Amino acid sequence: MTALISPEELRDALGSVVLVDVQWSLTAAAGRPGRELYDTGHLAGAHHVDLDAELSGPPGPQGRHPMPTAHSVQQALRRCGVDDDSAVVVYDQGPCMAAARAWWVFCYFGLGYVRVLDGGLAAWRASGGTVTDEVPEPGAGRFAARVGRLPVLDAEGAAEVARLGVLLDARAVERYAGETEPIDRVAGHIPGAVSAPTAENTGADGRFLPHHELRDRFARLGVRPGRPVGTYCGSGVTAAHQALALHEIGIEAPLYVGSWSHWIRDPGRPVSTGRLP
Repeated sequence: MTALISPEELRDALGSVVLVDVQWSLTAAAGRPGRELYDTGHLAGAHHVDLDAELSGPPGPQGRHPMPTAHSVQQALRRCGVDDDSAVVVYDQGPCMAAARAWWVFCYFGLGYVRVLDGGLAAWRASGGTVTDEVPEPGAGRFAARVGRLPVLDAEGAAEVARLGVLLDARAVERYAGETEPIDRVAGHIPGAVSAPTAENTGADGRFLPHHELRDRFARLGVRPGRPVGTYCGSGVTAAHQALALHEIGIEAPLYVGSWSHWIRDPGRPVSTGRLP
């Protein structure tokens, strides 16, 4: 089943789904950039969930965006009015990087129906959809978080996938190659990982490529049935976008949540540079 929903499909579903806004920017200045984007304009009835504070744990030894606690996710979804059987649609400003992280986290903690607005708020507006700055009252949902509903990788597991299968590095190729590193203190990639920039999962409109194009893209990267595959990035956000793209073609790839920001915490772990694995 697809995890994506088009603006047109969402328009028909309004009133029967819970809308969760996860607008967010990795490079924004200190403060609450996601909330500021939400306050500027969001879908009517949508509640905002903060990626840094609610879809991640505190930055530290486990990385910049480690796994959140079940309590944090449960409280966030309850505030949005989510019950165990609710149908939830998440979106960001586009092209679905933060929304994919929300999709992954919500699925991991046991929410059964989560879909991502393909292309985000930009696609919604382009289709004629309207936005508001009105903030709804907090909900009183009864969602109960349950951990471990999606596969994950730790550092050792990621290294094993890189050796035996295909470990996809979702960052820009320049970061993979170690030519630049604007965020983390060490540049490079996990030895054996394959460069697979997440930006190539979407078209110019910010929407995911058609399924046949995604299949071709990942086949060229070495992904095939029966071969181990995993995904990572800088801190587990854009890697969720990669996991969503793979889900769309029927491949459930485990995510290395700590990703590069966790890998480099141990100076004994090897680092590779260059544009080839």
